Amino acid sequence: MKSLKLVLLFCVLLFCKSHLLAQEFTTQELNNFKSQVKNLLEKGKNSKETDQYYQARKDFDDALKIAKDIKENKITGAVYYQIGLLLLEMEEYEEAELSFRKAIEKQELVDDKNSLAKSYDGLADNFLAQFRFDSSKKYYEIAKDLFKEAGNIDEELYTTLKKGIAHYKQDEFTYALEAFDNCIKNANQKKDLDILSAAYLYKGHIESRLINLDSGARTSYKGYMIAEDNNIIEVLKNSFIVISDIEALKGENEKAIYYLKKHIRYNDSLDAVKNTKLSTKKRLEFLSNNETEYQIEKIENFEELKNTKAINKVTTLLSIALITILSLFTISLYKNNTIRKKSNSELSKKNKELVIAKDKAEQATKAKANFLSTVTHELRTPLYAVTGLTNILLDEEPKKEQIHHLKSLKFSGDYLLTFINDILEVNKIEAQKVDVENQPFNLKQNIQNIISALNNAQTNNSVKISLDYDKDLPETFISDQVKLSQILINLIGNSIKFTKDGTIWVRVKKQSHKKLKYRLLFEVEDNGIGISQEKQDNIFESFSQGSVEINRKYGGTGLGLSIVKGLIDVLGGTINIESEIDKGTLFYFEIPMLKADKVEEQTAENYFRNISKKELDKINVLIVEDNKINQMITQKILSKMNISSSIVDNGEDAVIAAKQYKYNVILMDIHMPGISGIEATKQIRAFNKDLIIFALTAVTLDDKIKEFKETGFTNIISKPFKQDVFEKILYTELTKAKIID
Repeated sequence: MKSLKLVLLFCVLLFCKSHLLAQEFTTQELNNFKSQVKNLLEKGKNSKETDQYYQARKDFDDALKIAKDIKENKITGAVYYQIGLLLLEMEEYEEAELSFRKAIEKQELVDDKNSLAKSYDGLADNFLAQFRFDSSKKYYEIAKDLFKEAGNIDEELYTTLKKGIAHYKQDEFTYALEAFDNCIKNANQKKDLDILSAAYLYKGHIESRLINLDSGARTSYKGYMIAEDNNIIEVLKNSFIVISDIEALKGENEKAIYYLKKHIRYNDSLDAVKNTKLSTKKRLEFLSNNETEYQIEKIENFEELKNTKAINKVTTLLSIALITILSLFTISLYKNNTIRKKSNSELSKKNKELVIAKDKAEQATKAKANFLSTVTHELRTPLYAVTGLTNILLDEEPKKEQIHHLKSLKFSGDYLLTFINDILEVNKIEAQKVDVENQPFNLKQNIQNIISALNNAQTNNSVKISLDYDKDLPETFISDQVKLSQILINLIGNSIKFTKDGTIWVRVKKQSHKKLKYRLLFEVEDNGIGISQEKQDNIFESFSQGSVEINRKYGGTGLGLSIVKGLIDVLGGTINIESEIDKGTLFYFEIPMLKADKVEEQTAENYFRNISKKELDKINVLIVEDNKINQMITQKILSKMNISSSIVDNGEDAVIAAKQYKYNVILMDIHMPGISGIEATKQIRAFNKDLIIFALTAVTLDDKIKEFKETGFTNIISKPFKQDVFEKILYTELTKAKIID
């Protein structure tokens, strides 16, 4: 009965309190309360700065009570933010996260981007301290954008540094270097030594590991010296371990051990101070009261209190508190059960939705693959006819007045094929299915060949392309020659497109090197129409090309630069742009390469041109193709090589012909009426394992290519194909099978 009365009394008190909170305050009263909160915050911050953490917590809790009473979201958010900073310093990470999130909740209700940015920044710091790097990077990015909107450049820069450190700790060095370079540039201008020292320290460490050990070491030592001269403790704390690692990389083991010991001693001294500040007994003081959302913790010296004269009074108060807590716990438990049931129901519903969404996503992926396969085939097949017939007509000495029209037709066919290939390349990059094929090649000669080809290809722009190749740079390297060519062709081609009667400069420079490891800087600069700052922000996105007017005037797919960015990422490099309207554009990118020995020049093979008629007569080819024009083109190409061939137009006839006649090679189309080329090949392989069978297909998707190989095709030739490529593949396989010598 007594307990019931106490519970009722507690409920009355709660009612009274809520009534009190609901009352309105005069302007003077509000101002007084705000002034009290401000004073308590300043007092709490001063206590925190003098390491009186627990006094600071009491001050902040008192400020929070008042802020809640007057229902000022801005002030309440500011208090929660300060509590979060305090708890973060005390390594109470869970409680700190809760405080920062409550600060954000309140600050999102008011128009105060700077304060909101600080809370997101504090939340990110809290995650970084727990080595939860993905979460820290996410919230640093939000904070950085908000600081930018608020015009707080200093805090934006500091947040950039911390985000760079998060990337650095995850070994995401490309992003980290980008952040540190930005910090160094701006910190130098602002004379911000804290940011400058840290950026130099970490940037140097990355450079020493990836690019140039000596150069990286100098950069890190620069950061260390700035920190030491200005007693920047946080940077110093980390600099000893960084310098130790660099010395170890240099083989200076004694120095490495020296700095490692220095790091341990320094950290031990800091930890000793920290542990004094954060003793167990002190941690239990001022953590919360029942006005806040934190649990009440037991005080260690309870046994001493039992021996005081006020023991009875304390016991009574504790009993009342216990009954109150139990009552609240009962109410809370009931509410939690209700909420839990509702949450479980919602969760079950969401799980079902997720399963449906997953199924839809998988179906969409399959649909996309099938769509690309179908569209590719349907476009490439007629293109084979267009390009094939055009090349045949050009080779057959057409009339002078016909040459221009045939070249225009060839250009249109090549343009459409480039567009299709661009779409497929973007799809491969997005699916992360691009393989790097490193091989030795002559870099200088390769670039010269590209420039020569593009010079010959230009029609009416009258553009001069010049190459400036660093004289101290080797000419031969190991890298993916094809992908590098794609990058340069796209960039130079882009410059040609937007430059008229101007000049394009292609430059290759040594950025850094260590032994055989080089980091090369490539520049493609023009004096064309330029690109606006607005368009530069999304220039590397797919289908991004300025405007509709630019599309119509200059042409292009808008995919070239997206492909360039993807390929440079694959090669482990970075790309940037500088441009000004009506003055020109500079694209510059860096990629790592290995120096190679001298590459022997490869002379073009003659293939079938020097093979005797007796040898050629041994070769008998079966063309399996349902398209009449493509039948004629393929047969014409073989005829020019002096190779005889037969034609069937479906898979069933191909199986029959392979059984009845002796063929050395079958050129098998994939999509045909009746049984497909895949099924026909499976049936032929059942009775002939050695026959050379080429998949002559317009489909180039990776999953389809894999299926072709598993079927038993000797090789795959994509339509439309160049005659020299086809000739080389055919010659290689015939030689391998010893049909010709």
